[in-house]
Amino acid sequence: MRVAVAGGTGAVGRFVVRELERVGHDAVVLSRGTGVDLTTGQGLAERLMGCEAIIDVSNQMLLSRKAAVRFFGTVTTNLLDAGARAGIGHFLALSIVGLDKVDTGYYMGKRRQEELVSGGPLPWTILRATQFHEFAEPLLDARGPFVVVPKMLCRPVAAADVATRLVELVGRPGEFVPPIAGPRELLMQDMAKRIAAARGDRKILVPVRLPGRVGKAMTGGALLPQGPFTEASGTFEDHLADLRARRSAAA
Repeated sequence: MRVAVAGGTGAVGRFVVRELERVGHDAVVLSRGTGVDLTTGQGLAERLMGCEAIIDVSNQMLLSRKAAVRFFGTVTTNLLDAGARAGIGHFLALSIVGLDKVDTGYYMGKRRQEELVSGGPLPWTILRATQFHEFAEPLLDARGPFVVVPKMLCRPVAAADVATRLVELVGRPGEFVPPIAGPRELLMQDMAKRIAAARGDRKILVPVRLPGRVGKAMTGGALLPQGPFTEASGTFEDHLADLRARRSAAA
């Protein structure tokens, strides 16, 4: 198949492109680097020519509800409209486990994406995933000696495993399919501490429970899959080992 990947250069997208090519598909990256602006729709028509499916792993971490809803709403609408004109037969979107239970701005944006995809003009699939092993790393990259880490209970998953599952699903629309999660439940504050140690980072971590219902939901299991799910094989320990290996190679 010829498959377009929105966000094909991102944290998950690069694994999706690699996996598509590994199993013999033709991956078409939709990004600014390939002449596509997902927020305006510029370049979409040309890049979608001959494509049979779209995998949408585009992302922007936005805390504001208004900004997140606008971003995901605009990008999803542009992709669906251009996909309908191009005769795309399957729209596959990556979403988040627990997004309907946690009322943050970012999750509101992802809800808007799901609404548009499930009510849109194309046959569709939505795969929800838990937090990635890399979730805490951008926090550690922030300037300053202190790092605020949100307290949350999660079941982290390898981005590469999520990409593999997306490629497995690309052949046929399945609407809401069982979510994907990692093999173990972990606390984000513990994950951040272990990542910092693996990277040799001496920053001081400050675990913080978010206020109100959001904090209660995030620490109480709202971000864990409810019911059947696909259990990925990649472990957090695998991720730490990779971080240590990269640190050693760079030394």
